[in-house]
Amino acid sequence: MTLLSVPNRLTRSLLFLAVLTSIQLIRPVKSAGQPTQNDSTSFLGRWALHLDSGAGWLEVRQEAGYLDADLLWRGGSVVPVSHVYVQGKKLVVERIHRISHKSDDENKPAREHMKVQRILLEQRDGGKLGGGKLGGVSQTPRNNGLGIHRETFVATRIPDLPARPDLSKVTYGQKVELFNGKDLTGWEVMNPHAGNGWVVKDGVLMNDPDALGRRHTSNLRTSAVFEDFRLTLDLMVPEGSNSGIYLRGIYEVQVHDSHGQEPSKHNMGAIYSRIAPSVSAVKPAGQWQSYDIILCDRHVTVKLNGQLIIDNQPLYGVTGGALWADESKPGPIYLQGDHGAVSYRNMILHPIVR
Repeated sequence: MTLLSVPNRLTRSLLFLAVLTSIQLIRPVKSAGQPTQNDSTSFLGRWALHLDSGAGWLEVRQEAGYLDADLLWRGGSVVPVSHVYVQGKKLVVERIHRISHKSDDENKPAREHMKVQRILLEQRDGGKLGGGKLGGVSQTPRNNGLGIHRETFVATRIPDLPARPDLSKVTYGQKVELFNGKDLTGWEVMNPHAGNGWVVKDGVLMNDPDALGRRHTSNLRTSAVFEDFRLTLDLMVPEGSNSGIYLRGIYEVQVHDSHGQEPSKHNMGAIYSRIAPSVSAVKPAGQWQSYDIILCDRHVTVKLNGQLIIDNQPLYGVTGGALWADESKPGPIYLQGDHGAVSYRNMILHPIVR
């Protein structure tokens, strides 16, 4: 036998290395823009969640050795998630909801369950790292245990915040009287099926759910929409009642009978669940109080009863009950009526001129 017909051990080794090298050379090279398995980089940051109705918000952060996230889902508050992790090329967000099942004993539920809302997000825009869009699906077990509620949505990356505006250089346009003191001209009931408790009496815009025999009635919004502005108004909230003033339909300034309580993200003067007042300037229930609010470049300034309580602070996202997730579009002023009785008057808006 010859060397050509039976390669020796050295020849076989050289042939093997040559073949291996060829395979390495022709193997496709993954572009730097493609996300890899279990890579969180493309998910980090703040996201606007465009839901079927309303809005959500998500912030994903890389902490020391783990991921963390905060979530707003349609209503309520911004809350920390139960868990967040990357599975393959998807981000998984889990939030636990407590369910109390009724029993004959009003003081004790028959059973409490913990249901897990599971949200899956994956890259769009060709899977580029840092891409501006995610496809999402939320799956939540129904309270009765029969099946799940499934909702698909799109998440878009929220642009970086503009610089803190210099309010001394802001120019205002002609004032807009939102309420004429006579009727609901310029206003729209948002949910007629909930009942309209809004009436005008003695120059005051009032929500009176008791007149309808209901605890909760419809919210009310301006027909006109606005961009940035200064809004001044008077309000009166009865004992134990609650309302809210939504700026551009997406940021809620809290209205709440919280006299005597410490400032918090849920008490009077707060940007609900986001920014707490620096001090408490709340008057007792049943007294007229005043708001002076400036919304400019996604920053907010609030004076309550003449006292500065939020000083040109950044808004990192929408609040619960927002009409939509897009923070760039104009929107209405809307007033909560589904939380209780409240009265408003002297509602004046000055648009900011660019």
